[in-house]
Amino acid sequence: MKKVSGPLFRIGLVTACVAALFAAGCTKKPPVVPPPVAQTPPPARPTVTLQANPTSLNKGDSTTLSWSSTNATQLTIAPEVGAVAPEGSTKVTPGDSATYTITASGPGGSADASVSVTVAAPAPTPVEQPKGPSMEELFLKEVRDAYFDLDKADLRPDARAALSKTADFLKNYPTIKVNIEGHCDERGSTEYNLALGDRRAAAVKQFLVSQGVGADRMSTVSFGKEKPFCMESVEACWQQNRRGHFVMAR
Repeated sequence: MKKVSGPLFRIGLVTACVAALFAAGCTKKPPVVPPPVAQTPPPARPTVTLQANPTSLNKGDSTTLSWSSTNATQLTIAPEVGAVAPEGSTKVTPGDSATYTITASGPGGSADASVSVTVAAPAPTPVEQPKGPSMEELFLKEVRDAYFDLDKADLRPDARAALSKTADFLKNYPTIKVNIEGHCDERGSTEYNLALGDRRAAAVKQFLVSQGVGADRMSTVSFGKEKPFCMESVEACWQQNRRGHFVMAR
């Protein structure tokens, strides 16, 4: 084996070192990438519903509010109700029409829902009109009887004045029909007084017809002395019984 000279040896050594360094650089390992970190999903957003039953009511009545929610930690209902559970119902009595709103909040945000309730205004209290007199009361007040002298069937001046007022009333109320009764005092026979009462009733009717009252609205009947208005046997009482009397026909 030949002995290598010193300079050649050094050159070979340097060459070997450079080759080694070059080889080391070419085989350098890639950097280590850390594994991805798992991300936590965001909190779910709340949901909420609100209902009223009934939604229309009269003043003073109540309605039931019902609600449910998800993903909420705090719920409130306005107006008037305040904080409530995540799910439930409650009765409310609104004084007027109102809109109720529920607000649900939680880690994921907030949500709300509303429902309207209509309150009907009370019907106005009818003002009671003062009651006027009934037709029967008017008849008794305005219709005047005609009075006769003893054994007479002709009309006296006072009887004509009374019957004129009666005619005015009947013409103002054209739907009213009347029965005209002929009456007598107790003196004389039954047959005589029945005939006299008939003549008195006929005289009254004839006068009213002359004043414009339709004959078909009046009928006549004689009671003679059978239905006296006064029972005493004195002239003042007999005068009360000698009359043409009006009764409103039914």
